[in-house]
Amino acid sequence: MSEVHRVAVEIGGTEIAFETGKMAKQASGAVTVTAGDTIVLSTATAGNARDVDFLPLTVDVEERMYAAGKIPGSFFKREGRAGEKATLIARLIDRPLRPLFPKGWRRETQLVALTLSVDGVNPYDILAMNGASAALMVSDIPFPQAVGAVRIGKVEGNFVVNPTEEQLLEADMDLVVAGTDDALLMVEAGANEVPEAEILDALDIAHSAIKKITAAQRELAEKAGKPKDEIVVQGPDQDLIAKIQKSHGKDLDKATQVEDKLERQAATKEVEEAVLAKYSGKEDAADYAEKRAAAQKAFDALEKKIIRERIAVHKKRPDGRNETEIRKISIDIKPLPRTHGSALFTRGQTQALSVVALGTTREEMRLDNLGLETSKRYFHHYNFPPFSVGEAGFMRGPKRRDIGHGALAERALVPMIPDQEKFPYTIRIVSDILESNGSSSMASVCGSSLSLMDAGVPLTRPVAGIAMGLIKEGDDYTILSDIAGVEDHLGDMDFKVAGTSEGITALQMDIKITGVTFEIMRDALQQAKEGREFILGKMAEAIEAPREQLSEHAPRISSIQIDPEKIGLLIGKGGETIRSLQEEYESQIDVNDEGQVLVYAVTGAKGDALVERIRSMTKEVEVGDEFTGKVVKTTTFGAFVELAKGTDGLLHISNVSPGKRVDTVEEVLNKGDEIAVRVVEVDKERGRIGLRLAEDPDIAGKTKEELASVGTGDPSMGGGGGGDRPRGRGGDRNGRGGRDRDRAPRGGAGRDRDRAPRAPRGDRDPDRG
Repeated sequence: MSEVHRVAVEIGGTEIAFETGKMAKQASGAVTVTAGDTIVLSTATAGNARDVDFLPLTVDVEERMYAAGKIPGSFFKREGRAGEKATLIARLIDRPLRPLFPKGWRRETQLVALTLSVDGVNPYDILAMNGASAALMVSDIPFPQAVGAVRIGKVEGNFVVNPTEEQLLEADMDLVVAGTDDALLMVEAGANEVPEAEILDALDIAHSAIKKITAAQRELAEKAGKPKDEIVVQGPDQDLIAKIQKSHGKDLDKATQVEDKLERQAATKEVEEAVLAKYSGKEDAADYAEKRAAAQKAFDALEKKIIRERIAVHKKRPDGRNETEIRKISIDIKPLPRTHGSALFTRGQTQALSVVALGTTREEMRLDNLGLETSKRYFHHYNFPPFSVGEAGFMRGPKRRDIGHGALAERALVPMIPDQEKFPYTIRIVSDILESNGSSSMASVCGSSLSLMDAGVPLTRPVAGIAMGLIKEGDDYTILSDIAGVEDHLGDMDFKVAGTSEGITALQMDIKITGVTFEIMRDALQQAKEGREFILGKMAEAIEAPREQLSEHAPRISSIQIDPEKIGLLIGKGGETIRSLQEEYESQIDVNDEGQVLVYAVTGAKGDALVERIRSMTKEVEVGDEFTGKVVKTTTFGAFVELAKGTDGLLHISNVSPGKRVDTVEEVLNKGDEIAVRVVEVDKERGRIGLRLAEDPDIAGKTKEELASVGTGDPSMGGGGGGDRPRGRGGDRNGRGGRDRDRAPRGGAGRDRDRAPRAPRGDRDPDRG
């Protein structure tokens, strides 16, 4: 049996332990990483060699719901394909590790992270990232150096290293950083308008913690690591490069300066075919394939050298721009007339169509994963069809890249989305990339911000995004604003920054070299800020602020807060009241236990009317309130008027016809009549409500205090006389001394929730003589 080895390191006050030799011993390398009661098993396995010109690396993150004591919510009650969270963590693992593999490594390589235990305190993503590197370090795969990962949160104004799950829910910044002892390789961040200087401070703190983690991984490798496979990396033939430059260098230089992307690709391809034809020999020769491969490698190296040198030395980019210049921007607001909000954002040859759809809270996204969040009401989806780059291909759902870019755009806008109380809608944005030549995710951020404003979503501030690049030769470097596809492909950095005029809301950085200093990052952040502000200015020219009114095609959702004690009154016995309201106003009503009521209506008029009806039903009746109510009972001494479901008031007989004397109420009013009344007396101790007609001249223009002296005409209520003769004493309309005529259950649970104010009651029931 193999020996078990364990090393541990303290990061942010929590011990992170690496252990190997106990589990998954047939993998090339296997390590369990533990923090608190969260445990992740990470494996690295090398398979057969493949005849390909790229690194055949796959990364899989498998969330096991048993890790948190959960049963999957799917129909089959078992885990299916990786969800969004697992996919995003797989990308976090892949991005810093992939550039470090030896260039000639062509064996099928798979990294797997399996969640074994999750405590709801320590997030497992950081453990999975560190576990992947540790598994590679103890394996025989020739991975060169340890990579550490750490999270920095900003909680209540302070930086916290590896914050807990609960702290992250309230954090103003969530920054994930991966790197080696010498440099940072990847940064992923969401933030609430954090200044650039604070990002740099957080990165410095992160790098100090990363060095401790990489030291622990090296210690584990020294104790339990396998001998590494040797691999000989053969670079391009320098003599052949020189020959190609002499014969076709001028043509290649000219071809790579064509401004249009597709035309540049075609021109470069023409030169490439000429080079391969000249330096591959005859097709029937035994060494044809070998010579063609060598010519291809030499041509690719020369193309990269020409473009990078032109940018670094001559400060001239492939499309003719200088290093800070942003491509031409055009914006079309509401290109789609029936959508709730839409915008077409075009920057150079990158074009994003972003569309907003608004829905009810019932349409929020349910999350079935190992995190603390169970739902979200704002989500962003990104699609990258093959025609956007002039290609034909399969369209079979979102790829990992699509999920990652959608999450980045979503993260950029989340801090500016209004909370549910202010804007009680579920919000979905879809960004379809119609053209792509670099920075499509940042175009999605811009387009989505514009479409949200077009939809009338009250954003705190608009958000713009920009992608930055880097060309570094020795100690000299050039930072590029708004990089195009070729600059991303041949450059040394892809640094995406999104934010408002006040600060950064999202950041994603991938480094392809190991020499990026903090000076370079500082300059890149400053240049990105200037570019972001320029783009925000262009966006403001198209639409300066959110529209004041929602689209006529959008649903109307209104919010009203009621006393939680009144929830049962709104729902009614067995749900009778809420159902009748929904039918009457052709609307939908949602109410939670805190008394927040959401009204979903097809039209604004019906929604407003229903909100007013609910408000009048559930508010405490006060002197001076006016109601349009239905006469529900007539008696010898007056008429009972329903002010709200379960709440009646008494209009005394002396006031049913102001200025006239009547012998019976039925001379003026009958059961079922609707009349406008005003409350002039409320006796809360006895549960009595006295009314006068709204048009009664005796109460016209009187204040609440003055109404109290007018009286109801009912001697049992006290107050002023209010009529020429009383007609009996007060009593409830059912002759039972003012009891509730209806007891409403809470939420359909069958319990009494509320007792409405009672009608006047006399010393003896007049209906019984």
